[in-house]
Amino acid sequence: MSGTALLQPEPMPLVACTVSRDVQIFDLLIEDMETALGERWGDLGFEDALAFLAQPEARALEFLAIALDAEDEADLTPVTRVIATAKSMGIKVILITEDVSPASLHALLREGGDEFVPYPLPEGELAQAIERVLTPEEEEPVAPEIQNKLKATGDRSGVVIPVQGMAGGVGATTFAVNLAWELANIEKNDPPRVVLLDLDFQFGSASTYLDLPRREAVLEMLSDTEAMDSDVFMQALLSYNQRLQVLTAPTDLIPMDLVGPADIERIIETARVNFDYVVIDMPTTMVEWSQTVLEAAHVYFALLELDMRSAQNTLRLKRALQAEELPFDKLRFLLNRAPKFTDLNGKARVKRLAESLGISIEVQLPDGSKQVAQADDHGMPLSETAPKNPLRKEILKLATSVHEVNTSDAMEARG
Repeated sequence: MSGTALLQPEPMPLVACTVSRDVQIFDLLIEDMETALGERWGDLGFEDALAFLAQPEARALEFLAIALDAEDEADLTPVTRVIATAKSMGIKVILITEDVSPASLHALLREGGDEFVPYPLPEGELAQAIERVLTPEEEEPVAPEIQNKLKATGDRSGVVIPVQGMAGGVGATTFAVNLAWELANIEKNDPPRVVLLDLDFQFGSASTYLDLPRREAVLEMLSDTEAMDSDVFMQALLSYNQRLQVLTAPTDLIPMDLVGPADIERIIETARVNFDYVVIDMPTTMVEWSQTVLEAAHVYFALLELDMRSAQNTLRLKRALQAEELPFDKLRFLLNRAPKFTDLNGKARVKRLAESLGISIEVQLPDGSKQVAQADDHGMPLSETAPKNPLRKEILKLATSVHEVNTSDAMEARG
């Protein structure tokens, strides 16, 4: 044997670390990390993680697997500090949670968590989460014909018009889409700038009714509205026929409380200063930020049908708003699929419904029959597929009235 020393291979750099109060609590996580990465991972506490991330070796890290349970909820500050530091370094964050409340989980995702996996870990779920966070997302390029070509102006004072159904299936989205389209075409020479916001984040179908794709850019914007400016907002929009701009619902289902009142207020205000009309398709569910939309609204259209569920839900909503001393008077009730003019019995039922609820039904929208469903399925407004449809005519009449009132108010304000 010569005296030449055997060269020892240098240890491979760590590509990941678990971060937890005590990793032994999450024994299944240890097994899955070893399966996925072999020896190329380490284990750190929250304070140790901050110290390690300040070292040069941390630059090789690709992701952190942060594990926490109900005990950690008492003080999430150490967790958020680790997430913030990791994100500033471009390190992905996977959250592994056990018995953590949805509110805390949503807060951590908003702080910068990229993925979350429930504990105990479902088989193969950690490996899939690792693959998802490390695979760069490539969104398909937006076709030129649906790109929003309008630029931010910041010089408008748009009218905010939310639309909400008093029950599922009453036609609120169809009405919102067609109202927005009619407003966008109300003047041929100098059409107003109109944006349609689909705030039904889980089951919103405005994009379907206009044959527009859903985009990852929407979720990115919703996840960090504090960093959103008018340019970011405009880039998240898609255009229908270069007349109507649309903020679609996100690609995937997201929690309705992923955004809060402050987020919704920023979105509406950004839309309002860049557009003349802001039509909002609301979820049927009342959420924390519903009050924010109501307070921002100039007029709030509530659609109902001549049935018991609509009546009961309208009564519930009325009681809730009046109990909280919220502006119930902003609501304008529209009856969809109203009885025909010759249906005297139906007309009497409408009158009794309004009297029993203590509301005024200001517009009765006729039943547009199969042509409405066909237009929705083809992803086109009624004016494009059935311009003589009675429902389309009534929506056009309402849009004309809204525009005339707005124009008159604007002239009085200037005068």
